[in-house]
Amino acid sequence: MKDKTLTSPANAAPPSRADFVRVAEAHRRALKLHCYRMLGSLHEAEDAVQETMLRAWRGFDDFEARASIKNWLYRIATNVALNMASRSKHGRTMPDRLNGPSTMRPQGRPDAETLWIEPYPDAELESLPDPAAGPDVRYELRESVRFAFITTIQQLPPRQRAALLLADVLGWSAIEVAAVLDASVASVNSALQRARAKLATLDRDARPAPIADEQQRGLLERYVRAWESADLERFVSLLREDAVYSMPPWREWYQGRSSIADFFRAVWPAYRGFRLVPVGANLQPAFALYSLGAEGRWNAHSIQLLALDESQIGAMTMFMQPLAQKLFTAFRLPKVLEP
Repeated sequence: MKDKTLTSPANAAPPSRADFVRVAEAHRRALKLHCYRMLGSLHEAEDAVQETMLRAWRGFDDFEARASIKNWLYRIATNVALNMASRSKHGRTMPDRLNGPSTMRPQGRPDAETLWIEPYPDAELESLPDPAAGPDVRYELRESVRFAFITTIQQLPPRQRAALLLADVLGWSAIEVAAVLDASVASVNSALQRARAKLATLDRDARPAPIADEQQRGLLERYVRAWESADLERFVSLLREDAVYSMPPWREWYQGRSSIADFFRAVWPAYRGFRLVPVGANLQPAFALYSLGAEGRWNAHSIQLLALDESQIGAMTMFMQPLAQKLFTAFRLPKVLEP
């Protein structure tokens, strides 16, 4: 992936620290998204970018301008993310990757030990260029940040994941990827072949059937009305027959309209009312859900992420408490909704 604007000609002066600061800040958001794809965590991605900037600043005197500052930063960020991923034995996951669908209400406490994949705010994606303009890119920006894609690539070994993201999402050549991973081109091509094959078997929802904007708006309006009017049957009617519902940090998840309906019929009466605030995450429809408390305040309840398909809801993920607590902060949402 050529970046002539940031690579010094052979007879030019090497880039200065001022050049580094300018380029680093210009690519901070893109680096954070890259780390998020690697780690599946908004909060770990932020930590990874901070570590990347610190390492780059400390090592700038040893930087050789054979590559661009941008590519150098991506190399550091990728290896920081690989180091972070290696500390976790099992990596981040979702309930439907752990066990089969449930037919019972959750028992006990939420699973605080498992590392759950987190959603990514659309606000962090503003002004990011779509890398799909490159000839070697296989995934458009919208596809490469969809929650189903992020969930799926977490099933790959970290180095395969890195190779896939650098090559198929950022459009880097096998030679450039090999330099980042300190590997041979042959081993990179082998890793890419394995990663692509595994991704094809795992990725069930990477490219859902398209839905027109007008249809999507109408569907989401009906969805909000169903929740805010406590119309359970209307809500259930919006689900696809084979819809999936999960609610990390609980391990239980439910598949099929009737199973999801049974679950909500059991828990719906416990709530006094709901308000939904659109937020947007992973370039998918998302809402902050507030529930009416006994004191008459609308309290932060969960972050809902929806996957729409064929004018219905194919998947609904509700990030519940206590996980939702830090997500409301990350999405810059109030914990109590003003009247």
